[in-house]
Amino acid sequence: MNASISREHQFDDQVVIPALGQQLNLLGFEPEPAVLAEGTYFDAPTVDLDSYDHVVVCVSGKDSIACLLALIEQGVDLRRVELWHHRVDGAEGSTLMDWAFNDSFIEKFAAAFNLPLYFSWLQGGIEGEMLKMEAYSKPHVVETPAGTICLDRDTSRTSPATRRRFPQQSANLATRWCSSAAKIDVGRRAITNQGRFLGSKTLFVTGERRAESSNRSKYNQLEPHAVDRRKGRLGRHVDAWRPVLHYSEEQVWELLARHRVEAPVPYRLGWGRFSCMTCIYNSPKVWATIQKYFPERVTPIAGYEDEFGCTISRQKINVVDLSATADAFDITDLDALAQGRQREYTLPIFTPEGKAWQLPAGAFVTEGCGSV
Repeated sequence: MNASISREHQFDDQVVIPALGQQLNLLGFEPEPAVLAEGTYFDAPTVDLDSYDHVVVCVSGKDSIACLLALIEQGVDLRRVELWHHRVDGAEGSTLMDWAFNDSFIEKFAAAFNLPLYFSWLQGGIEGEMLKMEAYSKPHVVETPAGTICLDRDTSRTSPATRRRFPQQSANLATRWCSSAAKIDVGRRAITNQGRFLGSKTLFVTGERRAESSNRSKYNQLEPHAVDRRKGRLGRHVDAWRPVLHYSEEQVWELLARHRVEAPVPYRLGWGRFSCMTCIYNSPKVWATIQKYFPERVTPIAGYEDEFGCTISRQKINVVDLSATADAFDITDLDALAQGRQREYTLPIFTPEGKAWQLPAGAFVTEGCGSV
């Protein structure tokens, strides 16, 4: 195809066709709905919860907490519910990316709701994968009701590879490999390597919301999970459901307030997302805040930037210089600040009796601090 024809196609795709669609809408014509695969629904705010043997809720920040609360309000049988959390730093000593208190917080949160909790992780976490040099990725580790299992990699179809750079900001999960390597792949193998999910029906719950980005606005609310094999000999029926996909942020906070669940610490410090503390999507203002209040977390990132000759930011500015280009958040919640420096989580999960629930400083903040 020559360049002129290519430009004409681009003009059709980007200008003519969208304009035609708008004109048809104004004239009262509605576009044909997209044909979705069997078991796939663009909108599914409720499902038949009693039809599932297992309800797995992946827990991290406010949106996934809202998922659990939405399930409770819809009358889920809590005996079928379990919480999962993927440790982005692993459990072998790395402290490069995550909040120091995160594992402890998740444990206290699960205990507060009297729900079983299972951690899973990539050995060595993001840091170990990032340092890979002519080597295979390390095993996955999965906690199960029967004990912890270690899942080696199949190296028969792959070759040793090298990373030696930070994940990069991209919708492509091969480039933004932190999400795929430390979360998505781990979650898939956690399902496929447990016999209890065979011949049964599982609901896999995550907290994406359409309002977060144009990419997420296109997500289906209910669809077969990537590891679903309901029609195969395994009989592994797994649905992926996003119960708060249609929620606004205001609705999420209202749900937490209704159940008197305290806002997690990052939001109290001014963060708008509860992702990794040193997330690759952090804005200069967030890096300035880390540099001011948690300078020990900036030093190892800067060291790797020098070692790799590649910055964590797409602006090609190292994190120390990047943090100097903006003003830090003015943190006034001293309890949350103290907790941010501790590994053991000591703050309440629910707002204590006699105290009003508080909207955190990070509510409705749009500073970059997590992938969308």
